[in-house]
Amino acid sequence: MTGGNQYNLYTVSPTDRTIESNYSATIRGRQDIEIYPQVSGTLTKLCVQEGERVKQGQTLFIIDQVPYIAALQTADANVEAAEASYATAELTYKSRQELYKENVISEFDLTTAKNSMLSAKAQLAQAKAQQLNAKNNLSYTVVKSPSDGVAGTLPYRVGALVGPSIPQPLTTISDNSDMYVYFSMTENQLLSLLRQYGTKEAALKQMPAIKLQLNDGSLYGESGKIETISGVIDMNTGTVSLRAVFPNKQGLLHSGGSGNVIIPTTREACLVIPQTATFEIQDKVYAYKVVEGKAKSTIIEVTRVNGGQEYIVENGLQAGDVIVAEGAGILREGTEVTPKTTTQTPAAAPAAANQLKEDKQ
Repeated sequence: MTGGNQYNLYTVSPTDRTIESNYSATIRGRQDIEIYPQVSGTLTKLCVQEGERVKQGQTLFIIDQVPYIAALQTADANVEAAEASYATAELTYKSRQELYKENVISEFDLTTAKNSMLSAKAQLAQAKAQQLNAKNNLSYTVVKSPSDGVAGTLPYRVGALVGPSIPQPLTTISDNSDMYVYFSMTENQLLSLLRQYGTKEAALKQMPAIKLQLNDGSLYGESGKIETISGVIDMNTGTVSLRAVFPNKQGLLHSGGSGNVIIPTTREACLVIPQTATFEIQDKVYAYKVVEGKAKSTIIEVTRVNGGQEYIVENGLQAGDVIVAEGAGILREGTEVTPKTTTQTPAAAPAAANQLKEDKQ
């Protein structure tokens, strides 16, 4: 190549860029409630379908009520008998009080009557407790939803014998009005985040809205917000857990799903160059600086991006350096460079390149 060859040149200068970092995530309902029966018996009715949206208090299942109705009737009868016994004992005690005042009976007889009354009163309280327990057991035969949500699978059918110790829940109610999205970042990524915002509390308050990429590669239509950052780093993985919340009005998100959380980070006064101005040899990235009219290769350290058209230069170039913008892969060391144009990267960078995806390596 000769000095007659002309190249587009860029003057490196500071600018601001937004980097989008991706983190693998799992999706869970705001609360997933496993429904277990509180009493044993045979399922007599299923009142919900798999995947059906349910309201708090809605009946889901009915367990055979016959034995529990009988138990309640027995408890009611025991209460009535206990009330009668207590009334008789109370009447006897009052009568003995009058006789004692007239010295007809001894203090021992009066005390005995009082104790009989207290015993009848205790038996009445015990009968009422058994009655309440029988009422509760009967009410437990109607299994209701504890919250709004969506019903999961139904592993038990009519006629199945169920109880509190069954291996699988009757179903799971997922409250998916809002969805929790769980993901992790490395200790170094957390430290970088905290340095940017100062404290964990400040980060949670000031961090911008985040995006969610679904498992099919599409972007979820609603933005989310990071709510919590764990205060403990997992010693086995070296990562810290974070939780974000996304609205789910359309019901597109399902508990148990997966995706990628996309977190935007603004880099201020960074040096940005087009990827077309670089070439790689043995995993090292090079750019050609123009020094005294000749091309001089320089190793640079960059922030790698996925699908972007730019590199953020971490080391190897300084503001004011002039680089060859295109065709770096076919240049040779010392080639004379005649500029076609000299452009500063902030003006040359396309607007779409403001959104980058940082490679998590």
